[in-house]
Amino acid sequence: MSPNERTPVIRLHDVSKLYGDFRALDAVSLDVAEGERVVVCGPSGSGKSTLIRCVNRLEKHDEGEIVLDGVTLGNNRESRRVIADTVGMVFQQFNLFPHLTVLQNLTLGPVRSRGVSENDAKARAMKYLDRVRIPEQADKYPTQLSGGQQQRVAIARALCMEPRVMLFDEPTSALDPEMINEVLEVMAELAGSGMTMICVTHEMGFARRVADTMVFMDKGAIVETAPPEKFFTNPESARCQDFLQKILAH
Repeated sequence: MSPNERTPVIRLHDVSKLYGDFRALDAVSLDVAEGERVVVCGPSGSGKSTLIRCVNRLEKHDEGEIVLDGVTLGNNRESRRVIADTVGMVFQQFNLFPHLTVLQNLTLGPVRSRGVSENDAKARAMKYLDRVRIPEQADKYPTQLSGGQQQRVAIARALCMEPRVMLFDEPTSALDPEMINEVLEVMAELAGSGMTMICVTHEMGFARRVADTMVFMDKGAIVETAPPEKFFTNPESARCQDFLQKILAH
C-alpha cells in the first residue's frame, strides 16, 4: 500500500506560524501516513524546523489545523497526551543530561513519565542502545562520548518512549563530517523498520535513499512535494531546481 492510500497519522491543513508580521509558516498543508518517511529540505530560514516543532507543540501555530493521530492539537490535556504517546524528537544539539550516565539518560523518561519499572526501563534502554550500535557505552557519561555517539544516544532516548512518529531536526548539522555517516546509518535502519519519520536535513544522499516523499520549502511555504526519483531528476519549480543545483554541487 502506497503512503497516499494509508490513513494520515499527521495532517497539517493551512498551518501558519507568525512572529509579528513575519510568517515563519505560510498556509502549509501536508499529510504524513503511518510508516511514511518524509524528508523536508530547503534554504535556511524556509520554515523547515518550525514545521516539525509545530507538530509536537514546541511552537504553537497561529492559523490552520494540525491533527495528530486523530486529535486536533490545541492547548489542552488531550493534545499533550497524544504528543507524549505518539511523537519522539531528535534535535540538532544532543540535549543529554551531562551529570547522568547514558543508561540513566535513557531510563529517566520511561520511569518518570510512563511509570515503567527501573528494571524494565533498563532492559528497554539496552535494547535501543544495541539498536543504535553502542551498548558498550551504557555506563559512560555524555562528555566521554564523541558527537556521533551522543547523537545516537539521543536517538535511543527518543526510542525508549516507544513513539509511533520520529521527528529529526537536522540531526547531523552539529557533527564533524566523519561522524555524520554513523548517525545517518542508524536513521536509515529506523526508516527500513517502518518507523513514521519527518526528517529535516541537507543530507541529500540519505534523503534519496530513505524518503518516500520529498518536501521542498522556501519562505515558509511548501513549494514542491514529490517522490525522491522525480524530485531529484525532474523538479518542477525553478526555485527547487536552483536549490538542488547548489546543494548537490558540494
